[in-house]
Amino acid sequence: MIPDATPIPTTPETARTFGEALDAIKAGHRVSRSGWNGKGLFVYLVPANSYPAQTGVAKAFFGEGAMVPYTAYMAVKNVDGTVSTWAPSGSDALAEDWVILV
Repeated sequence: MIPDATPIPTTPETARTFGEALDAIKAGHRVSRSGWNGKGLFVYLVPANSYPAQTGVAKAFFGEGAMVPYTAYMAVKNVDGTVSTWAPSGSDALAEDWVILV
């Protein structure tokens, strides 16, 4: 398990836009917003890959034993330790309080 990350110190002068956060995500970094209340909440990139077909639907469509391809997506590590797919809200996209986690 990845421990809680330490953010790069952020001040109004060093706070990042979502565009800068997105560049950091693409470069393999984790990002978070200083305005988020959740401890340990962060977003990261899951690169395109594939996984073995596991459900009946996947096996019926792709074939028994097939590899199911998926495209890259952003994921969020939630406060409870689970991971979900993530897409920015309008507020997230316009925010200027993004931090890059190290």
